[in-house]
Amino acid sequence: MENNIIVTGAAGFIGSNFVEYFTEKYPSYKIIVVDKLTYAGNIHNLDKVKDKIVFEKGDICDSEFITSVFKKYNVNGVIHFAAESHVDNSIKNPFIFTQTNVLGTHTLLETARRIWGEGNKNRFIHISTDEVYGTLGEEGYFTENTPIKPNSPYSASKASSDLIALAYYKTYKMNVIVTNCSNNYGPYQHSEKLIPHMIKLALNNEKLPVYGTGNNIRDWLYVKDHCKAIDIVYHEGKAGERYNIGGHNEKRNIDIVKLILKTLDKPESLIEFVTDRKGHDYRYAIDPSKIKEKLGWEPETKFEDGITDTINWYLDNREWLDMVD
Repeated sequence: MENNIIVTGAAGFIGSNFVEYFTEKYPSYKIIVVDKLTYAGNIHNLDKVKDKIVFEKGDICDSEFITSVFKKYNVNGVIHFAAESHVDNSIKNPFIFTQTNVLGTHTLLETARRIWGEGNKNRFIHISTDEVYGTLGEEGYFTENTPIKPNSPYSASKASSDLIALAYYKTYKMNVIVTNCSNNYGPYQHSEKLIPHMIKLALNNEKLPVYGTGNNIRDWLYVKDHCKAIDIVYHEGKAGERYNIGGHNEKRNIDIVKLILKTLDKPESLIEFVTDRKGHDYRYAIDPSKIKEKLGWEPETKFEDGITDTINWYLDNREWLDMVD
C-alpha cells in the first residue's frame, strides 16, 4: 500500500522537525506538505527536505483547495499540525484562532470523510495541546480523562477541534486519533515563543520581559522526542483514542530565563518583570503513562541536554531569530 500523507503546517516549528524525522525514517512515503505560510510559517524550515517532499501552499479552511490536494495525490493519511498557537495573539485577535483551528480542522476532516468514505481505515492524526485541560495547582497531572476546561481563546479553539475530530470517529467511524502535548522546544521555533524569544533578547542585550513573578510552570518536551511519539501514534495508535505526550520536565518560567542568561553569560539584571498575561494558567504537567504503557513511548532527552542543544542551534543559526519576525 502506498503512503501518501498530507502533513499540514509543516513549515512551522513542530511540523518541520517532524517532516525531517519522518522523511529520513520512511523514504518511500510521499509527504505532501500543506502550509499557508502565515507569519509563523517559514519555508526555509523545509530546506533540508525540499527534495524529499511535495509542497502545496494553501489554506486548510479552503475546502476546494484541500479537496484538490487529496485527489491530486491520492492521499491516504493526514497528520495535522497547522494551527494558530500563540496565546498572546489569541487574546488580541481571537477570531483567527476559531477560523484556523476549528474551521480548518473541520474542513480537513470533512474532506477526508467525503473522499475516503465512512469507516475507512486511512489514518487522521490531530495534533493538539495540553492547554485544553486548563490549569493545575501545585499537585496533580493531566491525564486523558482530565475534563476539558480551556482558559484562553487559543486553548478553547484547540479543545473545540479535538472534540470535532473525536466526533468524526464516533459518528463516521473514521480512523482519527488526537494527541495532546506539553510545551515543545528545539530548532526552528518562532521567536515569539519563550525560549527563542529570550535567547534573541539576551543576545541583543535587551530586557527580557517575564510575566508576573515568573513562577508559572510548564512541562517541557524536546521536539524530536515529540516527533518520535507522533510516528508511533500514526503507525500503532488505536482509533478514537487520545494520547497525552509529555516530557516530565517541569520548570518555572523564571528558571528557564535564568538558565538561558547563564548559558549565554548574560547578567540577570536583564530580567524585567511585567504585568501578568490575562488568564495566565499557573501550571501544566502531563502524565504520559498511557502512551508509555500502550505504545512503548517515553521521552529520551534530558532537559539539560535538550536546552543546551537548542541554545547552541540558535547560536549557530542566528538568522532564524530574525528571519521569522
